[in-house]
Amino acid sequence: MKGKLQVAGFKAGAVKAGIRGKDRLDVALIYSTAPAAAAGVFTRSEVKAAPVLLDMEHLRGGRAQAIIVNSGIANACTGKPGMALARGTAQLVAEKMAMAEELVMVASTGVIGQQLEMSIFSNCMAPLAASLREDGFAEVARAMMTTDTVPKTALRQVELSGRTITLLGLAKGSGMIMPNMATMLGFIVTDAAVSAPALQDMLRQSVVSSFNAITVDGDTSTNDTVLLLANGAAGNVEIDDPDADDGRLFRQCLDEVCLDLALQIVKDGEGATKLITILVKGAAGIKEADQAARTIANSSLVKTAFFGEDANWGRIIAALGRSGVLFDAERVDIFFDGVQMVRDGLGLGPEQEKKATAVLKQAAFAVVVDLKQGQAEAKVYTCDLSVEYIRINADYRS
Repeated sequence: MKGKLQVAGFKAGAVKAGIRGKDRLDVALIYSTAPAAAAGVFTRSEVKAAPVLLDMEHLRGGRAQAIIVNSGIANACTGKPGMALARGTAQLVAEKMAMAEELVMVASTGVIGQQLEMSIFSNCMAPLAASLREDGFAEVARAMMTTDTVPKTALRQVELSGRTITLLGLAKGSGMIMPNMATMLGFIVTDAAVSAPALQDMLRQSVVSSFNAITVDGDTSTNDTVLLLANGAAGNVEIDDPDADDGRLFRQCLDEVCLDLALQIVKDGEGATKLITILVKGAAGIKEADQAARTIANSSLVKTAFFGEDANWGRIIAALGRSGVLFDAERVDIFFDGVQMVRDGLGLGPEQEKKATAVLKQAAFAVVVDLKQGQAEAKVYTCDLSVEYIRINADYRS
């Protein structure tokens, strides 16, 4: 859905603070004019960045009013100084915007292990506050970018209780992407009135089939964060039951925003030329279907074959074989879009391979694997692995 990137009761802005050089936006602020219900999901990595730890602490109250984000340095593996920096940044925002410190969420993305200087944030706080505008979200989306080639935004609207509510999402991510809740950040704001418990429940569910169903390179970040703020400015009857009519409509919109952003991340995967949906069906259970799909989606040999437009189904069935999922190899069917390459574990010959190769030349396609073991299925979204991915990550810090 296209429309103005703005939501009632929210303002946003960004500045060039010098982290990424003098000509790049690199610190941004999202601000609600009133405290909002808040929810969040974070990396499950044992190595969590300081902003993640701080946000998990602040979200215990279920309320937030601002999100400050920087790109260039992740503030991860920075010890006590990094935690002090995160807290100090929250304090600066709280003082400038006249709010409680625990209502400020902090996010960072970039190089791991480097320290940020507090002076960066103290020096830019006044111009950052001055940059806030109702239509400032496009600048935030740009300021979040690291190796991203394009900003990522999504907008949806729905009528609840006779009021039109809006959901606006921003995300960044291109490499180090396989969220486990890639460096991945996602911020969603809405003017809907939703209770914090219902908001958390719906976000957690939406993430399963969106941000947690994508992979670029199989790497989970130290900083993965998705935050959702609902300030109630639309004036709808507060949603406190996700299963009620308004709850289901809101959740549908949230699902759409999350999946839209997640697919934009995969499409913009570092060096990616193709967006690929891996669908494993006929599995004995959801866990087995997901495990099989992820193994295929993360296989370097499968991903390089996609880049080379080589319909090498042997790499797919080999990935299945090491996935840890039990199945009968002599019953497996494999399709590239509607072209069947394998029936009951056997290839269908050169003519089908020629048709499948034509499918691989498309910018987006699906690989469907039928295990014929049960009724469960799972989707994972991935991309190809190109020479450009190696170039980008070989000199990421330089």
